[in-house]
Amino acid sequence: MGKDGFLTPKAIANRIKSKGLLKLKFYCQVCEKQCRDENGFKCHVNSESHQRQILLVAENPARFMTDYSEQFKKEFLAILSRAHGTKRVFANSVYQEYISDREHIHMNATKWDSLSEFVKYLGREGICQVDETERGWYITWIDNSPKALARQAAIQKMDRAQRDEEEREQQLLNEQIERAKKEAEERGTATEQQATELKREGGEKSKIKLNMSMKPMAKPTIPTASKAGGNKMRMMMKSGGIKKPNPPRHLTMTTKSSQR
Repeated sequence: MGKDGFLTPKAIANRIKSKGLLKLKFYCQVCEKQCRDENGFKCHVNSESHQRQILLVAENPARFMTDYSEQFKKEFLAILSRAHGTKRVFANSVYQEYISDREHIHMNATKWDSLSEFVKYLGREGICQVDETERGWYITWIDNSPKALARQAAIQKMDRAQRDEEEREQQLLNEQIERAKKEAEERGTATEQQATELKREGGEKSKIKLNMSMKPMAKPTIPTASKAGGNKMRMMMKSGGIKKPNPPRHLTMTTKSSQR
């Protein structure tokens, strides 16, 4: 394995150092190159490739700035619409999500000097609803896509139809009331009825009493006829008024034969 291999300790250390965000002052937007320190940035600025890119930008700097601004706005709004939709969100939190990508367009390459200027621009263009608080700027994305506009048009059409139906029903009801009044006037029995308040006579407040106590249950009565009948039967048996029934004939014949 050579000294400049992909898995050498130096190459691995360089890749570890290059991870994450580095200082903005060591980033070249024209070449889209991030340098780790001042020495590296100075070497890049003096390189031949950087000098060629600077000459191209110098020919038409306004076009490059406009392109960077449009790309920055497009990517920023893509994150805003995809991650937050039409919710009210803190502008700085969306910007932090945007710059988490190392290959993003830096704001110092655009026509806006700060995030506040960019947010104000979005508000002036009607792209977002913006409001300033003590904490900072809040933005709300306005969905102007054809699907959203068609959905809003359908909702407005339904509301308009419902409103027209209610007005039509109210008009029919008023016509029926007018017709009933005219018929009553023709019969001579029309009376003006006015709604009055419900008033109590005497001015005394009526009190409602609720008796929540339970009534005692009545004791079950035992019929005395059965007791009286039983006592009467015992008295008659003692006095001999009731004779015992004679046993059957065949039983008497068996007893006599056994005695013999």
